[in-house]
Amino acid sequence: MSNHPDLAKLIFGRLTIDQLPLKEPIVVGTFAVVALGAIALLGVITYYRLWGYLWREWFTSIDHKKIGVMYIILGLVMLLRGFSDAVMMRAQQAIAFGHNAGYLPPDHYDQIFTAHGVIMIFFVAMPLVTGVMNFVMPLQIGARDVAFPFLNNFSFWMTVSGAVLVMISLFVGEFARTGWLAYPPLSDIVSSPDAGVDYFIWSLQIAGVGTLLSGVNLLTTIIKMRAPGMTLMRMPIFTWTALCTNILIVAAFPVLTAVLAMLALDRYAGTNFFDTVLGGNAMMYVNLIWIWGHPEVYILILPAFGIFSEVTATFCRKRLFGYASMVYATVVITVLAYLVWLHHFFTMGSGASVNSFFGITTMIISIPTGAKIFNWLFTMYRGRIEFEVPMLWTVGFIVTFAIGGMTGVLLAVPPADFSLHNSLFLVAHFHNVIIGGVLFGLFAGINYWFPKAFGFRLDPFWGKCSFWFWLIGFYFAFMPLYVLGLMGVTRRLNHFDDPSLQIWFEIAAFGAFLILLGIVSMLIQFAVSFMRREKLRDVTGDPWGGRTLEWSTSSPPPKYNFAFTPQIHDADAWWQMKQHHYQRPLQGFTPIHMPKNTGAGIILAGLATVFGFAMIWYMWPLAIISFVALLATGIGHTFNYHRDYYIPADEVARVEASRTELLASHV
Repeated sequence: MSNHPDLAKLIFGRLTIDQLPLKEPIVVGTFAVVALGAIALLGVITYYRLWGYLWREWFTSIDHKKIGVMYIILGLVMLLRGFSDAVMMRAQQAIAFGHNAGYLPPDHYDQIFTAHGVIMIFFVAMPLVTGVMNFVMPLQIGARDVAFPFLNNFSFWMTVSGAVLVMISLFVGEFARTGWLAYPPLSDIVSSPDAGVDYFIWSLQIAGVGTLLSGVNLLTTIIKMRAPGMTLMRMPIFTWTALCTNILIVAAFPVLTAVLAMLALDRYAGTNFFDTVLGGNAMMYVNLIWIWGHPEVYILILPAFGIFSEVTATFCRKRLFGYASMVYATVVITVLAYLVWLHHFFTMGSGASVNSFFGITTMIISIPTGAKIFNWLFTMYRGRIEFEVPMLWTVGFIVTFAIGGMTGVLLAVPPADFSLHNSLFLVAHFHNVIIGGVLFGLFAGINYWFPKAFGFRLDPFWGKCSFWFWLIGFYFAFMPLYVLGLMGVTRRLNHFDDPSLQIWFEIAAFGAFLILLGIVSMLIQFAVSFMRREKLRDVTGDPWGGRTLEWSTSSPPPKYNFAFTPQIHDADAWWQMKQHHYQRPLQGFTPIHMPKNTGAGIILAGLATVFGFAMIWYMWPLAIISFVALLATGIGHTFNYHRDYYIPADEVARVEASRTELLASHV
């Protein structure tokens, strides 16, 4: 009997019943809502017998289009979680004045703002960006799939695995209370002995593996699989931004992996990489995390710039102004992204010379960004602008992002940054560029390319409602934070003593409510659109009637994308195909080689989730077993020689004939 406690500790590690937040009504209520929602969803799937369909056609799919859609769904689902944290913070700050402590204790509030930052960057913005690149880029370059189809599936499920661990932290244990980048010494084992920082480490390590492999995959696809004749300077601007984005991913994410590994070794093995007292250096962590962190900002914004370029040209019915300058600006931003990281910690004592260098490079990087803004404006100039939903997001971006850019240049001045770096001014600036730039761009892209994925448009009325709620809500939510920051109010506080500040926080909370209405409108937009499923005016996939690039195949495209590899002669090859009345060969079809679906990706990611959970709670036997199983499954998958199949030539001919007939009837 005396050995039972030791056995339990060996099996369950430090996981005990006390780690369940049963005494926190907010968490218990959240768990009840999530559990009921999950049960309802599972019930619907079971009732309609969708499990087999989902497994065969989606979960095990290695079709880049379906994986792109699943990435976007993951991002939107996690947006609901991340935004719920934002609403809780805004509500707390709006009421927590004087003797009113609010409804969130400091410990819980610290977890919320940490989880909010981690979720929004790693599990909302990154999946949405990766999903759009996954779906659109192979179609734009004339490829049938990405370079490594299985790796694409595996990368997605590893991202899901990281998101699952973050969600588990809400109900088992707690999340980090360190801020979204977990600076030591706050994140060392002495200051944070609980499992919160370990959830942070392992969720990001696992998701980071998926992101890095996805970057390698997409970069290889662009370099090696472009259609004949598509030189680099004939690539669409979105493909250019995807190329630069994935270069940044491949170069930056190994740094994140390394710094998190060192933090894990400090916590698990007693090393002292970041312990200043014992010979380490906490500033090394700050440097390394921002050497990853600032390129990450451009990893997010560059694809959005590509989306705006496509949207602006389409809805102004003009060729994009200054194609070459757009390409050069994108490349310059990619290079300079590695020369500005230190502006995130001007106040850390680096010295005047170092601060001056990074302040100047930060100002220089605004030049190519500004050049892009002028290119979009000149494209609009004297164009026949159609204010469809994607174009509304673009115009809202130009105005909003310009404000964020100007405040960024202000923060690039070290003396100004000394006063503003830890204030709400910084919070407002960061959200200004991420919401006004990244999210607005992704929402524009989702509305713009949705017909390509599903064959029908998203409802424009609810799309416009979502846009206006988001835009107006953003200004109500974050302009007051600029004012508060200039007044010296610091960030990450859950209680205030000065009652004169309360009105500003109440305005910000009202803005968050308007953004909530924008999210609800977007969900209604999806629901209404799927129920109506209004067919496209132009079944070729161009519902907008403008100059588009990747619409040369039907909507949705077949599994193989193109029966014949396109021949590219200039940058407007797809447009020329449209002008020739969609004439396609009706003979000469050959069997098309396609890779088979596989469940190995989801199995590997499931084992990674178990391994991460075991490492978080010190369940060493389970960690060893799951890691060995992970390796065995991965190695075993490499011996699977039956992953490929051929679509017969007669089936391809039938599909292409029906498509050609349908297209011809609508020309």
